[in-house]
Amino acid sequence: MKVLVPVKRVIDYNVKVRVKADQSGVDLANVKMSMNPFDEIAVEEAVRLKEKGKATEVVAVSIGPAQAGETIRTALAMGADRGILVKTDQTVEPLAVAKILRAIVDEEKPGLVITGKQAIDDDANQVGQMLAALLSWPQGTFAHSMELGEAGAKITREIDGGLQTVEVKLPAVMTTDLRLNEPRYASLPNIMKAKKKPIAEKSPDDLGVDVTPRFKVLKVSEPPKRGGGVKVANVGELLDKLKSAGVL
Repeated sequence: MKVLVPVKRVIDYNVKVRVKADQSGVDLANVKMSMNPFDEIAVEEAVRLKEKGKATEVVAVSIGPAQAGETIRTALAMGADRGILVKTDQTVEPLAVAKILRAIVDEEKPGLVITGKQAIDDDANQVGQMLAALLSWPQGTFAHSMELGEAGAKITREIDGGLQTVEVKLPAVMTTDLRLNEPRYASLPNIMKAKKKPIAEKSPDDLGVDVTPRFKVLKVSEPPKRGGGVKVANVGELLDKLKSAGVL
């Protein structure tokens, strides 16, 4: 079975995000970029399936500028077999991403698509669900654990009230949550091997997808700074303030 894993190039999660002076967007100049953390978990899960003999090939896909090829190389160093870069300098919204992935799925015929539940830059949490809808495939989102069988998968999901287990038939789409696994660090030999693994380049036009944005960002601003605390004389005063704030 082939496993397809979309990976996104985002600002590294350790970097403090800065807003442009004109509030038109996020400042990306000289900022460290890396693979979306949820996508790292997706790659790790796909590679583990291959190591267990339940997957025959892991294909990493990224959509973005030429530099997104570095993100694919990271996935290849973790254990993916080959990559596909859909090159575009345009900002690609979730629906367009899902349409591009659908076109790639039609070409590659994977038995399973594993993607991160969301990207840490836009926090949209939409691509996995949209892709499943476009493909008319079953989906298991926010995966906490997965057991893969011959014709289906049992996925335990993280929900507000705890955990929920669902069973889906293959082919299917799964989105990963934080506790699914711990992604591995790529070793130096694997990083060197990744340089020789193939990455095919395509464009949205090749796949027949229009990536023209459907909405316009009016303003990007930082969250308001947190105000200082207030000292209270006793527990009674604390309770009164909590009640007046609607907390109790």
